[in-house]
Order: sequence, then C-alpha cells, then structure tokens
Amino acid sequence: MRIDILTLFPEMFTSVLGSSILKRAADPALSADGQSPSVSYHLTDIRNYTTNKHQKVDRPSFGGGPGMVIQCQPVWDAVQAVTAMDPRPASRILMTPQGETLTQPLVEELATHPRLLIIAGHYEGIDERVIQRLAPMREISIGDYVLTGGELPAMVLIDAVARLRPGVLGHEESAHHDSFSPGAQRLLDHPHYTRPRVWEGMEVPEILLSGDHAKIEKWRREQSLERTRQRRPDLLK
Repeated sequence: MRIDILTLFPEMFTSVLGSSILKRAADPALSADGQSPSVSYHLTDIRNYTTNKHQKVDRPSFGGGPGMVIQCQPVWDAVQAVTAMDPRPASRILMTPQGETLTQPLVEELATHPRLLIIAGHYEGIDERVIQRLAPMREISIGDYVLTGGELPAMVLIDAVARLRPGVLGHEESAHHDSFSPGAQRLLDHPHYTRPRVWEGMEVPEILLSGDHAKIEKWRREQSLERTRQRRPDLLK
C-alpha cells in the first residue's frame, strides 16, 4: 500500500512514521517476506505547489470572519502532481471535523485499498470549491472536537490502517481481537494480565492460570460484555 500525505507541515510526520509499528510497516527488513514493505509513506508539502512567490497558500475568508482559508490552486496542483507519481488508483481522503467518524470497520475497509491520498487541512479549512472538484473524496473525522490542523488526525488514520496490513504486527491475530474488531464481536476488549502473579496485593484471576482454554475464553467473553455494558452500552445495540 502507498500512502501519500499532503500537508503544510511535513516535518510533523517524521518521528511518528519513523518509529515503532509504523516504521516496521515500511521497513523491508521487518516485513513478512523480508523483501517488500507493507506500506510506503510519501510526504508532500502543499506549499511547493503554490504560485505565490512567498509560498503563501492561505487567504482571508470571503464574507469576513476570523482565520484563514487554504486556496484552491495549491491543493489542486499538489493532488494532480502526486496522483501522477504512481499508477495505482488513489483513494482520496480529507481529514476534517465535518467528516464521517473514523471507526474500526472503516479502517478495515481502507486497509484493503492499494493507495491512500490523505489531505491534512489547516487553519479554518480548505476552499470548498476544490473539495467539490476533487470528488469523489472521503471526508473523515477522528472525533467531535477541533484540532489545530489535520496532521494529527492523519497520523491516527495512518497508524490504524498500517497495523492491519499483512506482516506488520508480530501476531496476525492481535488486531483481529482488539476492541471494536471482528474477533471481539465489535465490543470492548477483555482485561489483560501478565507477571508477576501478585502485585500490590492484587492477584491475577485464577481462571487465567487454570490451563482450561474453553473456560478462559468464556471468562474473557463475559468480561468483554460486562466492560462494554459499563463503558460503552451503545455498542450493544
């Protein structure tokens, strides 16, 4: 999978994409076959496509009001140039608080695409005309709150997608049983425990030490349901 990120602040992504699981996803030496990475990241600075000699990409909003709006031309030209860099069809995504909420089923769908082209907006947003012109383009939000820009939401989306790609996680079943995932029946995950057996007077549940895998799975299922009832009863609907 190729992931293109169009942003005004590419330097924000360097340490995130070069660490932990995201680094593994793009490192051939750490891939499942030791040859081809599961993901490749390509950062593009939208400012490089502006025709303004000072590399300004934003202007005040028509109609007045606070904040600045990113202009059509640099976004349009950046998308056209980046799209032409690879023959695989690019699924366009705009990170915006006005988009559909990012969910695990949506992440699972995006993880099957051969290529994602993610636009990280900034300031008050992007001129609506270029958003319409770039259709079809999926608008995605990571929650009902507003951040300074789309860079952090883009990182969240990339992390969620990359970990589902083949060979990225150490155990292929790990993601399948995470909260909201099919293996957890879209519920919250059960509690987890490790050594030591007793810590600060608190013991690991005896059932987990029994060796009876059928009983352990039953206990985990019950814990998952109870935790979901308490914390996210909406998921039980």
